[in-house]
Amino acid sequence: MAESENDRAAKRSKTDAINERGDEGERSSDSPVSDFEVTRILRECAREKNIFIHGKVKGQDAVVILEKTPIRQDTLSELLKSSQLQLEMKNDVYSTYQLQAPAHLNEIKTTVICPATEKHVKKYLHQEVFLVEESGEDYRNLTLPYISSQSFSVQWVHNILEKKAEADRIVFEDPDPVTGFVLLPDFKWDQKQLQDLYLIAIVHRRDVKSLRDLTSEHLPLLTNIRSKGEDTIQRQYGVPPSKLRVYFHYQPSYYHLHVHFTSLEYNAPGCGVERAHLLSDVIQNLQADSSYYHNRSLAFPLRADDALLLKFKAAGKL
Repeated sequence: MAESENDRAAKRSKTDAINERGDEGERSSDSPVSDFEVTRILRECAREKNIFIHGKVKGQDAVVILEKTPIRQDTLSELLKSSQLQLEMKNDVYSTYQLQAPAHLNEIKTTVICPATEKHVKKYLHQEVFLVEESGEDYRNLTLPYISSQSFSVQWVHNILEKKAEADRIVFEDPDPVTGFVLLPDFKWDQKQLQDLYLIAIVHRRDVKSLRDLTSEHLPLLTNIRSKGEDTIQRQYGVPPSKLRVYFHYQPSYYHLHVHFTSLEYNAPGCGVERAHLLSDVIQNLQADSSYYHNRSLAFPLRADDALLLKFKAAGKL
């Protein structure tokens, strides 16, 4: 199968990143996974080929996420030629096998969160989900006080903005303190293929928590993110704006304004209508009404044990 220019661009980008960081094959001598003691399975999905595990590392609570990496077009020939096949069933023209791939083509992406807080554990625990419709008044009376009362740390975001962490992963930065942002790959994307491309734009200014805070004053910021983010992705990865999904989450997973850039081919977590708001729609809404997101009712999903859901229930909103 011929390798496309997009795939070659992704490989070049990955190679450049490897050269900047050093030997990608280097392994930590102090592996948190080798000491991991399993407590329970938080959730698993055979379709998405991942599993979320709660346990302990040296006495500290931890969450480990195991995800089977996608099969890549550029390694297909090697995969088929160098793997061992074990026949399971044959019937007429149909046959199934267990394929044992070489270790370097059989990777499992592993994410470790340690020490993990109760919030981290709950985030990955399978639970019932409820759709909440939040009016502007609900936001001011219920949601905002809840957010203000919680210690939702975004120090890791500040570390990125201040180049104290992940500086080598930043693919673009506009340093302007008002309209600027950094663009870097999301950890959900291994940067080995473009079908699941996923980058995050994090704004430099720290006074905007979410979609609810946006007014027409922020239009220069939003149009700058859209323009320079799309230009960077097309230049760096060969993916045009017409093949991108660019959106906000509401509620966001962390309260520092950020924008998601994903491939249209990728069914990314949270890209459904109940949570995602296209950046282009947000810009048009604010151009028409500066207070649109201050007053508009917004729907979003909450899990059964979410403290915010309990506040909506107590207020008779569910």
